Amino acid sequence: MTLTEKVNADIATAMKAKDSARLSALRMMKAAIMNKEVEKGRGLDDSEVVQVVTSLVKQRRDSIEQFAKAGRTDLVDKESGEITVLEAYLPPAATPEEIDAAIAAAIAETGAASPRDIGKVMKAVMPKLAGKTADGRAVNEAVRRKLGA
Repeated sequence: MTLTEKVNADIATAMKAKDSARLSALRMMKAAIMNKEVEKGRGLDDSEVVQVVTSLVKQRRDSIEQFAKAGRTDLVDKESGEITVLEAYLPPAATPEEIDAAIAAAIAETGAASPRDIGKVMKAVMPKLAGKTADGRAVNEAVRRKLGA
């Protein structure tokens, strides 16, 4: 079963269970997937669906940050609930140890020694973390710490 088929099946399940919060998040995800399919002119494979879901999670995190600054706890709770639903469709998150190991390998591979080499290291690290969910911002911070920036 592809991720798109799983989303469709979960929408039906949420409708039967009358779970409106989950249903809303799933419909939003399905709409984003369909928009990307129209943009590409073909159906998406699972890795492309994961990219779409990852971008939706990132958007929700940015929204939470903004809503928290504005004191809108009701909207923070809504966005947090959507993230919980969306993350069920993502691969497992990379552990801090896996991130550190990937960074160490990338630094050794690229010969990076100073903060000017952050871009090179990031290019080498992200493919090593493929198949895992890794927040680019957190990885970048870890790279900066390792290179002494």
